[in-house]
Amino acid sequence: MLPIPTNIKLHKKSKILDLEYSNEKHQLSCEYLRVYSPSAEVRGHGKGQEVLQVGKKDVCIQSIEPSGQYGVKLCFDDGHDTGIYTWAYLYELCTDYQSKWDNYLQRMHKAGVSRVNHANVVQLMPAKPKN
Repeated sequence: MLPIPTNIKLHKKSKILDLEYSNEKHQLSCEYLRVYSPSAEVRGHGKGQEVLQVGKKDVCIQSIEPSGQYGVKLCFDDGHDTGIYTWAYLYELCTDYQSKWDNYLQRMHKAGVSRVNHANVVQLMPAKPKN
């Protein structure tokens, strides 16, 4: 039988989504859910067409919308709101968390990119001395 969450709760401050099932609980970060979005924008249209999501460390879910009887649509504050998280896929994200997260970090490292959105980072430089 397909596990369906009995309760879903978003903690915006910590950017964590709690998923409660009849006999277990899981916590997934908004970043993890965003980088593993089931949308074509992230997954591509076939094997090997996945698009590595960078700079998503501080992303948060703005809203959670039901999608029929089979899942939810997560709307993120970076504007991403495509892709339906089916109950089966959400449960897969819960149960395969460590291997998926490790894989993501390895791909980020190999690509030499960051989880931090540098567009939102202000670097203060000392003023150049006048001659």
